[in-house]
Amino acid sequence: METFDSTKTSLYELLKEVGKGKIQLPDFQRGWVWDDDRIKGIIASVAKSFPIGAVMLLETGNESIRFKTKPVEGAMGANGSIPELLILDGQQRLTSLYQAIITNKVVKTRNAKGYEIFRWYYIDMQKAMDNGFDLEEAIISINENKIVTENIGRDVVLDLSNEEYEFQNLMYPVCMVDEYDEWRTKFSEYWDYDREKIKFWNEFERNIIKAFTGYMLPVIIMKKANPKEAVCQVFEKVNTGGVSLSVFELLTASFAADDFDLKNDWKKIDQEFKNFKVLGKTSNIDIIQAITLFATYERRIKFISQDEKENLPAVSAKRKEMLNLTLDDYKKYRDNIVAGFIKASKILVENHIFNSRDIPYSTHLVPMAAILAKLGNDIDNFGNKKKLMRWFWCGVFGELYGSANETRYALDMIQVVDWIKKDGVEPKTIYDANFSPSRLHTLRTRNSAAYKGVYAIMMNEETRDWLSATKIDFSTYFSESIDIHHIFPVAWCNKNEIPRDNFDCIINKTPLSGRTNRIVSGDAPSKYLERIQKHAGVPDEEFKTILQSHVVNPQLMYSDNFYGFFSDRKERILQKIEIAMGKTIARDQQNQEEGLFVENLFDEEEIFVEH
Repeated sequence: METFDSTKTSLYELLKEVGKGKIQLPDFQRGWVWDDDRIKGIIASVAKSFPIGAVMLLETGNESIRFKTKPVEGAMGANGSIPELLILDGQQRLTSLYQAIITNKVVKTRNAKGYEIFRWYYIDMQKAMDNGFDLEEAIISINENKIVTENIGRDVVLDLSNEEYEFQNLMYPVCMVDEYDEWRTKFSEYWDYDREKIKFWNEFERNIIKAFTGYMLPVIIMKKANPKEAVCQVFEKVNTGGVSLSVFELLTASFAADDFDLKNDWKKIDQEFKNFKVLGKTSNIDIIQAITLFATYERRIKFISQDEKENLPAVSAKRKEMLNLTLDDYKKYRDNIVAGFIKASKILVENHIFNSRDIPYSTHLVPMAAILAKLGNDIDNFGNKKKLMRWFWCGVFGELYGSANETRYALDMIQVVDWIKKDGVEPKTIYDANFSPSRLHTLRTRNSAAYKGVYAIMMNEETRDWLSATKIDFSTYFSESIDIHHIFPVAWCNKNEIPRDNFDCIINKTPLSGRTNRIVSGDAPSKYLERIQKHAGVPDEEFKTILQSHVVNPQLMYSDNFYGFFSDRKERILQKIEIAMGKTIARDQQNQEEGLFVENLFDEEEIFVEH
């Protein structure tokens, strides 16, 4: 099947079709943005008969590619017209030429600094006919009053405010190129049919005017039989504006054809999400992707329920399926997915992920929301929620949501729901998840999903700030400015020549309030712990319990034994990760030796040293 035609079309014919509204823009096209210099440049190119690039148009009439349309800017006669062709590539060029040549109105554009200006365009006839000048120098623009002054407006340099002044200054208005017969007659009358002026005009008409009227533009017309995915992909690949359009913008234009304002609906969703800090970075694309995932899953389930086991439709959230999302499906599943995102945020808060910054993978929320939309109230069952979080942590510590997520979305949507609702086989995400103990040594910043995951699982129901002794929950996380800080301070580690690779990783960090961290300062743990306990005003055993809530052995801190502390805490964190993932982590030989060394060095039940 031929997907497009290629031909040459008269520039003037195209511009006239633009004016009639037969050629319009899909509503997803961004506004006209060319500045004054670029407009002069394209006028000069046409006058020189230089190529200005092909224009790509799309035939209308395909019900599966119904975009809301809009006339080219300035095409007043197009209002109410039903377009036959839509501009996919060439908006800036066609709009610039249409406004400068056809409208016979002042053009609203911008100068080099971006300020809005109004301009008329002229061809300096003498420069245009003088080989000593580049034709581009002959294209000038002038303000809306058509008067150029200097000396703060006292001296008029050029006045083209009426036709006689245009004739006198030999300045030809570009907006009269398609009506040159009329202008030529008046020009000849003004010069009293002077032989030299007529000869001059004839040469100008032959060299310049005919270049405009005879200009042929390469045109590629995409057939209406093309699928929406092809149309959108072609637009993004060839559009000379260089700004990629999102699926959301393309669907906005598609839904607008049925009088549904997707942008406005997203604003309502976004406003609702503002009540949940975990959803602070959730995007409109996330919503579309989750709805698509859910809709394709529901379509598959419907086939299965009808005992149609062959050619089951795929569950997917890839770009192609998102572009093919129907308005009916969007409306049908929109509320379920919004509720799914909100439920996901509440569950993550229960698991000590309190804001969007600390979500290990923001992409993880897409399948999680869709899964929760399907589970509904079933997720309130403790066992079901425990399964969900096991799947979540396996994705985090297996670092499985870093890239190429769409295939995993589909598998998780099918497998996690089946696992939770029907006690099916464990999802592939759980099977695939693996965590290497040495990975803890490389987790240093929030750029890593596993780093954020460790941060979250270290805050269990009993984790308390060292100074205030308050539990670290949703409220105190924000009121106490909880953040992750070094246990053995950077200054102390540098002084004692501890390698940065060790002291700056997650093993040597814990969540503390800003106030507590200031008391820590840069001292050895043995010194700052004494200060903190004194400020906290709690007895030894209670302070020991507070410290232990941070997955540490206090004795190793009081002895300032960094390497003993490091090995011990590494093992403790690994045990936490094992619980979260529900899987045993294979220890390497070095790690086993370190663990044995620490076990022999200190007894967990050893009496706490008083200070």
